[in-house]
Amino acid sequence: MQIKSRSVPHARRLARVGAELSKAARLRLRWMDHYAAHGQNAALTCRYFGISRQTFYRWRRRYDPHRLESLEERSHRPRRVRQPTWSGELVLAVLHLREQYPRWGKDKLVVLLRQAGWQVSTSMVGRILRRLKARGVLREAPRTRVSARKRRWRRPYAVRKPKDYGVQEPGDLVQVDTLDLRPLPGVVLKHFTARDVVSRWDVLEAHTRATATTAAGFLEALEARMPFPVKAIQVDGGSEFQAAFEEACQQRGIRLFVLPPRSPKLNGCVERAQRTHTEEFYEVVPFSLEVAALNQELLAWERIYNTVRPHQALGYLTPQQFLRQHQRQRKEAECHSSTGRVQRLVPRGAVVVQSSAPTLSQGIPKESRWRLLRPTA
Repeated sequence: MQIKSRSVPHARRLARVGAELSKAARLRLRWMDHYAAHGQNAALTCRYFGISRQTFYRWRRRYDPHRLESLEERSHRPRRVRQPTWSGELVLAVLHLREQYPRWGKDKLVVLLRQAGWQVSTSMVGRILRRLKARGVLREAPRTRVSARKRRWRRPYAVRKPKDYGVQEPGDLVQVDTLDLRPLPGVVLKHFTARDVVSRWDVLEAHTRATATTAAGFLEALEARMPFPVKAIQVDGGSEFQAAFEEACQQRGIRLFVLPPRSPKLNGCVERAQRTHTEEFYEVVPFSLEVAALNQELLAWERIYNTVRPHQALGYLTPQQFLRQHQRQRKEAECHSSTGRVQRLVPRGAVVVQSSAPTLSQGIPKESRWRLLRPTA
């Protein structure tokens, strides 16, 4: 036997094509290598790779060891493609009308074509336009903006609420919103509502205008009438919550979160409060149209809302009762964490004896245990 060369024929070409194969083609090449290495056992190869024999034999018939690209997917394009049935004159007519009326679509152009005597459908005009655009024959006319663009105000302090911002304590997040009131023709009032998300405590105020100055004044009333410190406020993108209002929040160290455009659902608590105040106050109480007298009436309703009206979201507690309960639970939790043991209430007349034997209560070891004995006769 005479050996003329030690290299495999077309080895460089095979190596280059193998590097250019897709991931699916390289997997099929592994099928063929496994099939050849295990005595051409197709059943074993199919079980090893979890494929059907039909799939394996189909690719086995296509496989050419000298053309690894034979393991690539073939084009699924139909062999016979539907050819267009329109004439060149119709294409020129559509192109002429579209260039004359560049903002008109197929629905309007087909009306003009039928008036000119062409028997054509709307879908055919659409296909003609699409093919003209694909060939580069039809180019859309550049748009010239003539309307004044809305200037986007730069927010120096307000930001989007971070996703990891937790709301657990009263004052962590207060939502503020405005409501237009039109009790009589030509009479417009602006109603401001601030709601604490945790305790449902509301602060209400009315003004003749909703400006940044009036919103900043409402911020002072908000801080004065909230029974807890306000840490963050969330508002929408209205102009009344910019400029002076934003500066007032920054000066007081209150974080200001602004909602994304067209997303009032993110301020759902205060939106629901607006409905409640409309249905339970403005629609049933003959309120004054003067702002000073109306604010006094709103202050009385605010006291009823926060101290008398049961809230379903709070387990039918008032916001005042909820705050007292919350403060009491917080003090008990702080006391338990500082002493390291659970305090129990001792009934009157009972005798308390300290036991020196160490015990376990709820998995917490204690050096001494208080034992409750019944009172002696």
